[in-house]
Amino acid sequence: MDLILTDEQHQIAQAVRELLAHEASSAATRRAAFGHGGFDAALWQKLAELGALGVHLPQAHGGLSLGITELVLVAECLGQHLACVPWMAHSVLAGTTLLLVDDAAVSQRLMPGLASGQCRYAVDIGLLASPAVAALRRHNGWQLDGVLPAVPGAAQAHTLLLLAHTDDAEPLLVALDLARPGVQVQTVPTHDATRPVARVALQAVRVEPQQVLQRGHRAQRSVNITRQVACVALGAEQVGVAQQCLDLSVAYLQQRVQFGKPLASFQALKHRCAHMMASVELARSAVLGAARMLDDRPDAAGLLRAAAMARSLADEAAQGCTQEAIQLHGGAGFTWEFDPQLYFKRAQAARHWLGTPEHWRERAAALWLDEAAA
Repeated sequence: MDLILTDEQHQIAQAVRELLAHEASSAATRRAAFGHGGFDAALWQKLAELGALGVHLPQAHGGLSLGITELVLVAECLGQHLACVPWMAHSVLAGTTLLLVDDAAVSQRLMPGLASGQCRYAVDIGLLASPAVAALRRHNGWQLDGVLPAVPGAAQAHTLLLLAHTDDAEPLLVALDLARPGVQVQTVPTHDATRPVARVALQAVRVEPQQVLQRGHRAQRSVNITRQVACVALGAEQVGVAQQCLDLSVAYLQQRVQFGKPLASFQALKHRCAHMMASVELARSAVLGAARMLDDRPDAAGLLRAAAMARSLADEAAQGCTQEAIQLHGGAGFTWEFDPQLYFKRAQAARHWLGTPEHWRERAAALWLDEAAA
């Protein structure tokens, strides 16, 4: 598999990096995370103007008509800066779900607002297990009742995509306006202030027929595939987290002097940085390879393998590099003034989104064992 990026892909990544270097510095990220509820509205608008909110959406609806490879390049840049925008929930989860709905009327109605960022979306692919939202038939529509305990991006969203289940257990994929009567959205305190999470409570919420995007196994399939595609993008974000921790550590070791020499000159510390770099490059290759595979439209087994590989290796890199960064910064590594603690919190929180690495390894192992027994 060819993992070399094209000139156009390099330019896309470079454009996003330059924007984030200017607009999402450490100081700007801290202001947004701790002073503005974890949302940088100005950065969101600039990402929309750059086209980063609709990377893989059709040009006919305001997107760039690019692929998953370009999507992961943007994700890595955003992870490297801990950008306080709900891009993963909005562009990756909601954007992929709407693509899989594959309904011209739905696309015409919802995608332009998604690509422009004027209507922000979240998707209930939850961090926490919860009872299914119940959908009861009411006249020519539906009534939704239930509680979603932890939905990333919901605090900033206008529309929530969720699965509700009818009396006969048939799932409905619903696009719910969060301003409707009966909907309560409450921010939940978490240790990662750069990615806010909200509790969404639904009580006798009226849903019109046009808000039901898909039904039955097609609705469940769309959400399942979205989860797997998002695992690859989340893996790319974790690669960005790991890369930034490596960069921060190298810069600190070059500046800090002990025994009259920069810490970077000590062989033992060089070895630790080399190990960090190896894990970052391995994870980046896995994520990019998975993205290439997704662009080639694999079968269900190939999609699962790609998601499991990217998720597992990227998580290992993020966990290892964030912990090493804290150690290599010495006594200052865990303090509020230094950034490694922010990346450590992001890595810990991201591990539990979309299924843990252990979950994906188990699924991939079960698939391989089934194939071997066939």
